[in-house]
Amino acid sequence: MEAALYGPGGFYRRPEGPAGHFRTSVHASALFAEAVARLLGRVDEALGHPASLDFVDMAAGRGELVTGVLAALPADLAARTRAYAVEIADRPAGLDHRIEWLAECPKGVTGLLFANEWLDNVPVEVAEVDPSGVWRLVLVREDGTERLGEPVSGAAAEWLARWWPGPAEEGLRAEIGLPRDTAWASVVARVERGLAVAVDYAHTADARPPFGTLTGFRKGRETAPVPDGSCDITAHVALDACALPGGRALTQRDALRALGVAGARPPLALATTDPAAYVRALASAGEAAELTAPGGLGDFGWLVQPVGIPDPLGG
Repeated sequence: MEAALYGPGGFYRRPEGPAGHFRTSVHASALFAEAVARLLGRVDEALGHPASLDFVDMAAGRGELVTGVLAALPADLAARTRAYAVEIADRPAGLDHRIEWLAECPKGVTGLLFANEWLDNVPVEVAEVDPSGVWRLVLVREDGTERLGEPVSGAAAEWLARWWPGPAEEGLRAEIGLPRDTAWASVVARVERGLAVAVDYAHTADARPPFGTLTGFRKGRETAPVPDGSCDITAHVALDACALPGGRALTQRDALRALGVAGARPPLALATTDPAAYVRALASAGEAAELTAPGGLGDFGWLVQPVGIPDPLGG
């Protein structure tokens, strides 16, 4: 998974970028970046309006979110904001000069660190229960052919016992999320004061998927997760395992509504008094509905981790 996504010929180094293969909340509507900008404003207020405020976009793709956030900020706040895009791919041509492009998260962050669909691409081991009821690692060749390997042991076995409970029945699968827990803790540790947020496909210990969630995406379609660099390889995130003390999880639906994103239709009377405004409001309502839809983007998990400030989302 590491080589297929991030190696020299890896998926995330392809010239078309992630947007060429799948659509995230960032790509669905500018309302998402505007909501994140409002969240950054709340963090700024909680910090007492520091002279310099950081915004870190983890797994920035081609810089779509950080660009949208800067565009949505009031002028005075934008002038104080230091924007960072963290991504392994090369800096895109024409990116706003105010955005610093980094290969790893900066240290000493004072502000908002936002990781949209990052953790689902942090590589994990997959385990499967063999006929004897033993959890074994799943080994995969470059063409996608699989076989069972050695039994899961050590810290990985401890993680499974704690975070992926249930009977060990033949054929059941799990993704061992320990690397995601470690990755999340490592970036939160780089926030000196402010807020860290991870947004992702998620599940919790009381409802883990019995056969795991590992899958691939290519050109907008779900496909077999063949680790040859031709497709994205992703698995949903056990956000409850990632959470650090003081953190909490909520749905994207609740988070965005707390930030003023609602899918209510505009009043029909507006169509008579200002038809153009009605059409714009109707389009915005449709985009908001997609971002908050049950069974879709609205079911994404938000892991919210305040560092030295109250929870800006009101938890």
